[in-house]
Amino acid sequence: MSSPHVKSAAVTAVLSALDEGRTPERPALREAVRTLLAALAERAPGRSVEVRVPPYGAIQCVPGPRHTRGTPPNVVEMDAETWLALATGRLSWAEAVTEGRVRVSGIRADLSAHLPL
Repeated sequence: MSSPHVKSAAVTAVLSALDEGRTPERPALREAVRTLLAALAERAPGRSVEVRVPPYGAIQCVPGPRHTRGTPPNVVEMDAETWLALATGRLSWAEAVTEGRVRVSGIRADLSAHLPL
């Protein structure tokens, strides 16, 4: 089932720009990234994994032990284009990890069960 967030105006605009080979406008890219991060937080509530898409946003998600100080033990980090592709099903988790487009650390840092949104 598709999330309504995937159909937001910002996500649609950014995906269209990428499909046309254009660089998305920074405010639209920021909004799209944050919209999809919020959707992931809704789908996988918790605080055991930190998902970072610098410089646009970061969330904590996935049930499990909560981390409160210092660098979290379970971190997923990627660029905005990779995040949009993963969240919308244009790229699989396995492909992203194999291609080095996602940096993961920790035993809980596999988001494949929660993507695409």
